[in-house]
Amino acid sequence: MEDAHLMSSPLSEKYINDHGEIGRNKDLTPVMGVKFRCYEDAREFYNRYALGVGFGTKIKSSWHNKKTKEKYHGFFVCCREGSKDEKKNALYRRPTKKTGCGAYMRVKLTECKKWEVIGVHLDHNHAVSPSKERRCRSYRHIDLGTKRRLELNCDSGIRLNKSFHSLVVEAGGHENLHFGERDVRNYVGVYKRLKLAEGDAEAMYIYFTRMQHRNSNFFYLMDLDNEGHLRNVFWADARSRAAYGYFSDVVTFDTTYLTNRYDMSFAPFVGVNHHGQSVLLGCGLLADETIESFIWMFKAWLIAMSGRPPNAIITDQCKAMQRAIAEVFPKAHHRLCLWHTMKKISDKLGRLREYKEVKKAMKNVVYESLRIRDFEMTWESMIKQYSLKHNEWLTTLYEVRRQWVPVFLKDTFFAGMSTTQRSESMNSFFDGYVHAKISLKEFVDQYDSALRDKYEKEAQADFESFYTKSVLKTHCYFEVQIAEIYTREMFMKFQEEVCGMVCCSKSVVKVDGSIITFAVKERVIGKNGKNGKMLGPKVYEVLFNTSEVEVRCICNLFEHKGILCKHSLCVLNDHMDEIPSQYILLRWKKDFKRKYVSNLCSKNVQAVNPVQRYDVLYPQALQILDEGVISEASYNIVLEGLQELLKKFQKKNDNCYNNGNTCGDVETNVISDTAQQDFTGYTKICDPLKAKRPGPPKVGKPHDTQLIAIETQHFANEHSTQEGIRQTEDVLNVFQEDVLLADINVEIS
Repeated sequence: MEDAHLMSSPLSEKYINDHGEIGRNKDLTPVMGVKFRCYEDAREFYNRYALGVGFGTKIKSSWHNKKTKEKYHGFFVCCREGSKDEKKNALYRRPTKKTGCGAYMRVKLTECKKWEVIGVHLDHNHAVSPSKERRCRSYRHIDLGTKRRLELNCDSGIRLNKSFHSLVVEAGGHENLHFGERDVRNYVGVYKRLKLAEGDAEAMYIYFTRMQHRNSNFFYLMDLDNEGHLRNVFWADARSRAAYGYFSDVVTFDTTYLTNRYDMSFAPFVGVNHHGQSVLLGCGLLADETIESFIWMFKAWLIAMSGRPPNAIITDQCKAMQRAIAEVFPKAHHRLCLWHTMKKISDKLGRLREYKEVKKAMKNVVYESLRIRDFEMTWESMIKQYSLKHNEWLTTLYEVRRQWVPVFLKDTFFAGMSTTQRSESMNSFFDGYVHAKISLKEFVDQYDSALRDKYEKEAQADFESFYTKSVLKTHCYFEVQIAEIYTREMFMKFQEEVCGMVCCSKSVVKVDGSIITFAVKERVIGKNGKNGKMLGPKVYEVLFNTSEVEVRCICNLFEHKGILCKHSLCVLNDHMDEIPSQYILLRWKKDFKRKYVSNLCSKNVQAVNPVQRYDVLYPQALQILDEGVISEASYNIVLEGLQELLKKFQKKNDNCYNNGNTCGDVETNVISDTAQQDFTGYTKICDPLKAKRPGPPKVGKPHDTQLIAIETQHFANEHSTQEGIRQTEDVLNVFQEDVLLADINVEIS
């Protein structure tokens, strides 16, 4: 048996007897009559004693007052106390650590509100070992900082064994850790299970409430059926809402990217920022793709955006979605996804004998028509030539041609968001973060990661636009002018047009007062310069108003994408020294000020629980450490400051003890009190039911729905808390009226 001596350990003088002295027991061994100011002190005292002797502890029992719930009795024992109940018919009996050890310390609350030792037994019926005590469960404790590091490593995909090894190296060996690899695996397992367990809908709601508690401009709506099952969800963070104030000219909405494990369609609203990058403007999850669900989603989004509809919206071909957009956004230019349409050619026309010829002819009609009359003529010619008059798919496409054929849409500004690029950017926006069959809670976590990554890419693009000088390719002053004004990405698009001027030649066709009509001939080479084959010149009509200094090309590149085309530049180059101001869009400028950028680094962070406090304090602590290692003088300053802080904490704790208060209570609930209070006012939210798959637009009978709706704190108090759950349509209408009247604080400077 190893020596069972007591290792002396410095304990605070909060362990005192009734006279305010340490007492006769210099080793602080438990003795009858020793008193403590609180229950936690008594527990810690016995743990410290056991740590030195070499045995583990546990709480056998504690007594509470039934009315006040206040503790008045505590019973601490050796961890090997008791005996194991063996089943007679058990095939395998697990080994046990219990030996019936009788070592204990019993305390009770006295009339003077002190905790007194009323019973103690120090003898053990087993060997004790100070060198092995760290393996006892009562001492295997993972601190908050380590837990946070393990969580971040888990979210980052770092393997658990590597995470644990880094902790061992940092501690200087296994013997200096108060936990083992099994404890780490258990904690990470629980952390992951919390994210993937049932009750995703409730977890999602609590997450939304917590986010709104941090920032009142966080918006969300949750649609429940009459049995409390989640149907539809929409949310938008403060940055997305503020960004919409700048980039509300065009929005895409797509439900074809992925579905989660409940078969709920992921439905993001995406715009284009001043770098031509995708910017998220809110997103949702749809239980089904019916007219009713789309109307709900669009109204929810409209409320979040202060009742301001987009100028243009791009969607895929879905009749239910089209009808919903016509109702909610009647004045918006609705464009159908060209990419989805052209992708269906092989499925719809693949069985035709002359399929290859038809496909080539259709692409030529769609992409090469400069005038509406050109499209009508070539389409009719294609239909007649290949006998496609009775093809239902082509007939349907022709009926909605004004919503998908480029020649009908080139007068509308879409910020360069062609449908093919839109689909690609939509997918890449969340690629690597979300995937099919993902749980709701995990989806929200990964959604945040994707958002942070996009913000970082935008910040990097801002940096490159400000601190890098673009390489000029011509001697045209237009290029110099725009290089100083536009972001790097948008300048490169403009630069392509400037370089294309060399392929253009112009001639005057007609002069009508101040309006001059030019014919600009562009010599086009085969795609990618294949074989250097000349495809023949294309002639573009360009009108130039000399009195108003206005230019307009038949290709409508500026009207459609916001970039002057090479044909217009060719005309302006002979009449203007620089680009007129009306053709320099504010939304493409590198100094375009956006309030939502500063929100990412807001210093007014509300840290309402230990995890949030840790996340705020940790980077600042690292910054202090970095400063402290620069020199010996810096080291002394930091060391002195840290020691001073520790003294302040010790003084604060001593004041608490002197006042009879319990200090150091650890908050274990990550959810804020506000979130819990809000949550208790609602019917239990159940996970979504399996969704019905898409089909023809369904109207049917309106189902009974409930709605969890909290927008700002004003709305939470006035509507949600008081009235709870309402019918979906009523709540949406009420919220929409209030949003238009209330100040939502999404300021656009």
